[in-house]
Amino acid sequence: MYGYDSAFIGGTLSLPSFQRTYGLDTASDSAKANLSSNIVSTFQGGAFFGCASSFLVAERFGRRPTLILAAIIFSIGAALQMIGRLDCLYVGRALTGWGVGSSAMILPIYVSECSPALIRGRLVGTFEVMLQAALVCGFWVNYGVNKNISPEGNMQWHIPVAVQFVPAGLLVIFMIPMIESPRWLVSKGKLQDARKNLSWVRNLPQDHAYIDREMSMIEVAIEHEVSSTGQRGNWRQIFSELFQPGSIGFTGTSVGLLATGIFGIAKMAATMLYAAFLVDKLGRRPLLLIGGIGSGIAMFYLAGYSKVSGSFEHIPPLNAGAKTAVAMVYIYALFYGMSWNGIPWLFTITYGTFLFFGACTVFAIIFAWLFIPETKGVQLEDMDLLFGPDVPILASRARDNYLQGIAARALDERDGGKMKATEIEQV
Repeated sequence: MYGYDSAFIGGTLSLPSFQRTYGLDTASDSAKANLSSNIVSTFQGGAFFGCASSFLVAERFGRRPTLILAAIIFSIGAALQMIGRLDCLYVGRALTGWGVGSSAMILPIYVSECSPALIRGRLVGTFEVMLQAALVCGFWVNYGVNKNISPEGNMQWHIPVAVQFVPAGLLVIFMIPMIESPRWLVSKGKLQDARKNLSWVRNLPQDHAYIDREMSMIEVAIEHEVSSTGQRGNWRQIFSELFQPGSIGFTGTSVGLLATGIFGIAKMAATMLYAAFLVDKLGRRPLLLIGGIGSGIAMFYLAGYSKVSGSFEHIPPLNAGAKTAVAMVYIYALFYGMSWNGIPWLFTITYGTFLFFGACTVFAIIFAWLFIPETKGVQLEDMDLLFGPDVPILASRARDNYLQGIAARALDERDGGKMKATEIEQV
């Protein structure tokens, strides 16, 4: 849904039949620009609220119902877009945006929670592959109808709009027989249902040793999360957590998503401020300098506070430093939003731009080599062995820490099995 909806609308706006239906063939250039920007804005606004609200639905009702609901709302939006009225077009774009934002947020989580560690990266990567395939489809559908369908009727622009029903329908069809996330079921105390679903997705008996081991790991991880961040699910606690330093580390799923939503609002407000009042009064260069300084100070403070307080490991006391850290998250959003988020689009690209981003990729290679450990085959519950607060920052040493932890746990399980066998023999 995300890929196709992002790709098809630009080409559809240029189709002669679409322009005739909405009066763009006789409209001024400014009117055409306004329509295009409004269509994009309503879609992005819907996607924003879809992302921000999907955590509530997913945490309360589960991943599977959330994805089905997103596809249904997306389909309603697609149907409204086919009516041929401008108000329906705007509402339809907002609804499809909501469906896209919600599904793009929850689907990778669902896949990660259901897939085994050995192929998790491949399965989650399939999401990006399908996204790119849908993008290509969106471009070529418009090309095909423009070349082969007469612009006299509405079918020329109805077809690319109607194709939106295909990914939404496939999502509903394939999600109906699917299971709920075992990890979500464990978080809700439905252990028997979680074991049943895990057994189904692993194609193993419920009493298999692998199922026992994975269930135990999930339960331990959920218990650790609850003990660190508390039970999730009510608004009072979500908002209180938002203003506690635990929000800096985003250790809880609900808190992180809500904080991300408010972060997006702050950045959007700053971008609107720069576009409406600052860019033509202060100039581009001063805003880039001011924004860079403000963003840098915020990030350096967060790095120092997180290291000193250990906020990624536990929730430290709500003191002045913690409150400042929370404020710095949104200060960064304000400074970045009013400067580097939009001003680069106003500059003409020259060869220096490519040199700059080329240098950034070289830095990224060095960073990945030194600080990003391999996660292939790593269980979700074992990620703390690679990224925990006491884990060395160098990738090679973090990987060694993971291997040592796995070996120690295997030894404990073997010794535990021997002790259990000895007890049975004595009985």
